[in-house]
Amino acid sequence: MAIIIDGKELAKKIRSNLKIECQELIKKGIQPKLAVIMVGDDSASKVYVRNKSRACKEVGVEYEEYLLGSDITQKELIDLIHKLNEDKKVNGILLQSPIPSHLDINEAFREISYKKDVDGFNPINVGKLLLNQDTFISCTPYGIMKMFEEYNIDLEGKNVVIIGRSNIVGKPLMACCLNNHATVTICHSRTKELAEKTKNADILIAAIGKAKFVKADMVKEGAIVIDVGINRDENQKLTGDVDFENVKEKASYITPVPGGVGPMTIAMLMNNVIKATIQQNSENNKI
Repeated sequence: MAIIIDGKELAKKIRSNLKIECQELIKKGIQPKLAVIMVGDDSASKVYVRNKSRACKEVGVEYEEYLLGSDITQKELIDLIHKLNEDKKVNGILLQSPIPSHLDINEAFREISYKKDVDGFNPINVGKLLLNQDTFISCTPYGIMKMFEEYNIDLEGKNVVIIGRSNIVGKPLMACCLNNHATVTICHSRTKELAEKTKNADILIAAIGKAKFVKADMVKEGAIVIDVGINRDENQKLTGDVDFENVKEKASYITPVPGGVGPMTIAMLMNNVIKATIQQNSENNKI
């Protein structure tokens, strides 16, 4: 029976430490601030944005929200990003995805200053991650790495298999694992004989958005299983990409959904905002 990795509890601990750091900055006259841009009316995005706002309040980060209509132009979006880049009071900028299809999200990520890119999507920060340099790591992969750290899971020499190659999770997570000396295999929709790959994994990470896709017969005995998926099952119950009830009998460690990776993502966003604030103020000789 697997040890359940408690992301909710770890995230709480991280937020509590960040709150102390934030208070220290405020005592020095420095108020960390996050600006969130949301375009359109996506209901899932509204939930995520609300959770980010709540976390900011808890930690002590000032929160500013820009709700833009789904009919805005690319120029209007980029103009807002440039305005926030110039605003010295704003330390972190986050563009909530998805955005309407007529807008170019990659250009928008490129235009967010890499110094304020707390989501880790600017190409400069992505490149620095690949080169194993200090940078802003996108929040979900960063949260997973923190879980490994907390539970003393050493990646060196381990076979890590990641199902999913998104720019948000799969690719940056691959770089994080390589930087920690793991051997990494990325699987995706075109991968042949997927189960043969997953059965070799010491650490299996599922990030594809298909409810209960990873079955017990795809998992090696004693593997560590990280479930990034958030789906609804036939009863509208929140579930991950892993068949949790059956896989937990085989795994040595497993993350639940909800209460696993999800809370860690927002905790690491708060971490990145505090880090950005410290870096920007160090550059201006305020710290």
